[in-house]
Amino acid sequence: MAERVSWIPEGVDTGKPSAARLYDFLLGGGHNFAADRALAELFLQAQPHARTVARLNRAFLRRAVLFMAGNGIRQFLDLGSGIPTVGNVHEIARKADPEARVLYVDFEEVAVAHSQLILEGDPYAAIVQEDMTRPEAVLQAARDSGLLDFTQPVGVLTVGVFHFVPPAADPRAIAAAYRDAVPPGSYLAFSQFTPDFRPAEMAAVVEVMKKSQNPIFPRTKAEIEGLFDGFELVEPGIVPSPLWRPEGTNTDDPDEASIYAAVGRKV
Repeated sequence: MAERVSWIPEGVDTGKPSAARLYDFLLGGGHNFAADRALAELFLQAQPHARTVARLNRAFLRRAVLFMAGNGIRQFLDLGSGIPTVGNVHEIARKADPEARVLYVDFEEVAVAHSQLILEGDPYAAIVQEDMTRPEAVLQAARDSGLLDFTQPVGVLTVGVFHFVPPAADPRAIAAAYRDAVPPGSYLAFSQFTPDFRPAEMAAVVEVMKKSQNPIFPRTKAEIEGLFDGFELVEPGIVPSPLWRPEGTNTDDPDEASIYAAVGRKV
């Protein structure tokens, strides 16, 4: 039976699991439904350390934003931002500058509705409901928002979302469209699932996600390198997420990450 709660937007089918709400569940959030939790159980059977994967990916987002902010970035475009949880991009960026601007982008109604509630009255952050695989629509919405100045460097964030982009959608063209929209000195933060570490496990995860609205398409390191055309990778390059500029003593197993992470600077 579909759930109906006051914070769920009209028209949302709570009986269909989504990747955004699955991720929220794995991170310990409360913005998920019975169908999402049922999918999560299957996901955890395929990938028992999935909560670790989610935590490491979220930690990479934090480090990437802090790195960009430390290099002068004061505005961010967060593509496929998902459901708000602790450690949102605007919260992280404002440690460097209280007036750092963030435009979130997501097509999932629940993610958008919750972001609107959280960001209400915030003059430096907003969300638009668009599909990141349609760069022209996203970029037009970004310009219309008046929040981002595309004559100044932008931090583009594609963290844990490109594995939802099918090969038929031409991922390289999508990445190139966002690259071409920002000036030199901008940065791209990227992370996504890969089959390079545990191929059998990743194949099982792919099968599970076919039961959701958001099937996944893991990519090899070589495929990910192609998405950074026009960017200069910053050290340490494309690595398992816990190995990207870790803070303090890092005891996480890189193979458990199941995700490559990287940051590039547009030259």
